[in-house]
Amino acid sequence: MSILLIGMVAITLTVVIGVVGVTSVQLSRIQLLDAADAAALDASDALAEAQVYAAGLGSGPPLTNSTVVEAAARHLDGRRLPSRVSSWAVGSGTGTPDGRTAVVTITGQADVPVVSPVLGAFGGGVSITVTSTARSDVDP
Repeated sequence: MSILLIGMVAITLTVVIGVVGVTSVQLSRIQLLDAADAAALDASDALAEAQVYAAGLGSGPPLTNSTVVEAAARHLDGRRLPSRVSSWAVGSGTGTPDGRTAVVTITGQADVPVVSPVLGAFGGGVSITVTSTARSDVDP
């Protein structure tokens, strides 16, 4: 009977730790996605001044890859790192595909409660990558 009880407790603890870990990683992903959304929105207003002076404003602020990357990085630097995320950075793929839409990719390292010391032996926490897009238009 005690062996059965020990087995059931071990299975229950494993399931509870797994659910807590998955929930923590999902919450970290949501926090990174929130930061990516805000950074993309900020980057969609990052004006490429040389293009505006040369061709005018048109229907929205023209963007370049460098203005999007700089605006996204500046936004992340001014934002507080979430508690479950140990690091974040602007990832590759950040830029503008059409000169009007800002695409921001953020990569982060999520800490998993209870499991992080074990994951440390295998290289750390869980890597998360999120992408968000935003576009600013000017009404005539």
